[in-house]
Amino acid sequence: MPEVHTPDEARVLSFLGARLVPAFLGAVTAGLLVVGVVLAVIVVRAFVSGAMSVLDVVAQVLIGTTLLGLNVQAIGSVLRLDRWLARTLLEPGSREELEQRITELTATRAGVMAAVDAERRRIERDLHDGLQQRLVSLGMLLGRARRSRDPDQAARLLAQAHDDARHALDELREVAWRVYPSALDNGTVDDALSMVAQRSAVPVRISYRLAERPPPQVETVLYFVASEAITNAAKHSGATVIDIHIDVAGSGFGSSSEVEMLIRDDGHGGADPSGSGLQGLARRVAALDGSFTLQSPPKGGTTLRVTLPTTPAPPHGTTAPRVMPSATPTPPQSLATTTDAAGPGGAGLAGRG
Repeated sequence: MPEVHTPDEARVLSFLGARLVPAFLGAVTAGLLVVGVVLAVIVVRAFVSGAMSVLDVVAQVLIGTTLLGLNVQAIGSVLRLDRWLARTLLEPGSREELEQRITELTATRAGVMAAVDAERRRIERDLHDGLQQRLVSLGMLLGRARRSRDPDQAARLLAQAHDDARHALDELREVAWRVYPSALDNGTVDDALSMVAQRSAVPVRISYRLAERPPPQVETVLYFVASEAITNAAKHSGATVIDIHIDVAGSGFGSSSEVEMLIRDDGHGGADPSGSGLQGLARRVAALDGSFTLQSPPKGGTTLRVTLPTTPAPPHGTTAPRVMPSATPTPPQSLATTTDAAGPGGAGLAGRG
């Protein structure tokens, strides 16, 4: 007997050993069925040759039918015994399910921490390379205007400083929205994404079909996934339009235990599912026991599908979501309400990393 290394191997070996009993019983019932067929042939031949009367044949048929019914019932019982052994010995017990759930939660927590750290580094880089440099330039302009003795030149410097201050406020607002979108406090994710669409260089069409607002954590994940997808699409996909469809899982209006968001652009596709950007989005979805799929065939556009539960996850039996490439994109459903907007910012769906 091979050495047992894992609980799964132990369960398989136990099942194979216990299955010898239904295997033996199955062989016995099959043998009895074969014997019955042979006896039926003998009875028929005896009746044809005249060695057996009609009454004898009727009696033999009644006995054979009864035995056949018992044999069929025995075969069904053996099959049920085999299924019971498989269910009892092969399915993981409550302890194994809890251990599997703990492993999934540990991996999810590590992924979320990695995504948060990456977001913090990006915010720090934006503050250092963008906002900080603009504020330094603003201070220099104000200093030059203060020292200037030419009123016209001072007015031009102050006007330029005013423009820089306005741009700095816009950049600061962008960074703040990356931390948390304040629009979700007083509105739905539809309202928050509409504001993102207004700043997008690529037209964005939003269809929101949820009858009830999902939990705040679900709305936050939907917002960040959609916002990042919009940002990536304009940078990398060459798309001319982005469609965002948010609905209950499945079709039709109403409430459901799952919310589905479908994001599609008409760009050139070919997104890399192993890129850090897509993996970061997948980790956000994984933190809520959701599913995240990617379909991005070359020259076929890119489609992201996110499904999130709106109720607490069960204690076991869940599977960590994966980024799954596919050869054929899934077209979005027809859009009920549409928001088209264009603005100074970039946007994009798939991204390359």
